[in-house]
Amino acid sequence: MPLTPDSPAPDSPTPESPPPGAPRSEAVYWAEYAWIGGTVEPGTVIETAGGEITAVRTGEPVPPPGAEPLRGLTVPGLANAHSHAFHRALRGTVQIGSGTFWTWRQVMYSVADRLTPESYFALARAVYAEMALAGITAVGEFHYLHHAPGGTPYEDPNAMGHALMAAAAEAGIRITLLDTCYLASGLLSARRGGALDRHQFRFGDGSAAAWAERAAALRPQGGHARVGAAIHSVRAVPAAELAAVADWARERDAPLHVHLSEQPAENDACLAVHGRTPTRLLADHGVLGPRTTAVHATHLTDADITLLGESGTGVCMCPTTERDLADGIGPAAELMRAGSPLCLGSDSHAVIDLLEEARAMELDERLRTRARGHWTASQLLRAAGEFGHAAIGWPEAGRLEAGRLADFATVALDTVRTAGPPPRLGAETAVFAATAADVRHTVVGGRHVVRDGVHRSVPDVPAALTEAIQQGAAR
Repeated sequence: MPLTPDSPAPDSPTPESPPPGAPRSEAVYWAEYAWIGGTVEPGTVIETAGGEITAVRTGEPVPPPGAEPLRGLTVPGLANAHSHAFHRALRGTVQIGSGTFWTWRQVMYSVADRLTPESYFALARAVYAEMALAGITAVGEFHYLHHAPGGTPYEDPNAMGHALMAAAAEAGIRITLLDTCYLASGLLSARRGGALDRHQFRFGDGSAAAWAERAAALRPQGGHARVGAAIHSVRAVPAAELAAVADWARERDAPLHVHLSEQPAENDACLAVHGRTPTRLLADHGVLGPRTTAVHATHLTDADITLLGESGTGVCMCPTTERDLADGIGPAAELMRAGSPLCLGSDSHAVIDLLEEARAMELDERLRTRARGHWTASQLLRAAGEFGHAAIGWPEAGRLEAGRLADFATVALDTVRTAGPPPRLGAETAVFAATAADVRHTVVGGRHVVRDGVHRSVPDVPAALTEAIQQGAAR
């Protein structure tokens, strides 16, 4: 049977073993080093209660009695602001031969065709557990795989979305389900009435009004989940329907995300059909603004950059996917200077490593400009944490200070990648040398989700990934 909000997820923890991320009444942690306000502080005590940080004290050289020690550099939890969980099944398989984004998309469709709510739950649970191992405490899931093959709704029309939220709960991380409107196969088809490709039938609701009705029925179960909205792209949502999605998000004060100008072909088609760029089209239909995040924003004009920046629209860069798909290098530094907050996502999960995404944003800009030092390590950590949380609707996370959510991760400073630099350069070491493999602890809501590199509820994440991909997504 499809998963519903009231049905237990497979392999649920027993009541005596609450899922990781469930708030503890009280917990005290001692961070050997902590990144606070842009500086590295030694000997930091972090007191938590009810899932929040209640006090932060620095300058304590040894752990106080009862405190759990966190050896390494503790940073606010990382936020993966753009994820397609089922794309994780593509890793390795799409690295054969050559091609483009458009040939990659055909392989992606073949995976999407085979997923059920049950198999998607198993895959997403393993993927979100991999994220927790990487220090990610919250994910923005850009969700458009809504219906059964052929487009027939499940008995619960949101069975796939509920499966994703249940998977995040079991993996111990927070989720914002960005329920995505997807109505047309391309700009030209949208102008002719919006026929979907047969592989896209699962994605569509027929109209923005029908999408809004289904999305309004989503019911997050538990404090770990929130719901936002997404416009897949201007090629998948006809111009006349854009405002309806934006209004839905605005009425609920919910985050709104949109793929923007990922490919030059999208820009060319938009100019041909509408006589304006995708960014201008979104602006003209009320989509841009501080609640909105544009994903990729790779191929922009100077006027597009100004529109995004002056409206306060955020931008989510996904460097590892953008380079894997040969999309190009977006104008991240120009967008930042124009006023757009930047965050990061792992998108297709070619790798799941927010430290690598942060590093790649700086290094890609160095390649593009042949100059170094566009962002400091602290700025990149804020993009990977605080700004990402804000973009997916968790503004109370992202800092190690009283009143914030007790979500944080610890990066080891004694591995072959991180050993050597003085601890005061811990932020630089984490961003420019560490990888996800160096994350030692992940705490969500004051509770250990990952301890000493082991996920507490999914102890063998590689095996869970292998089984889910082989038995579910890749049958």
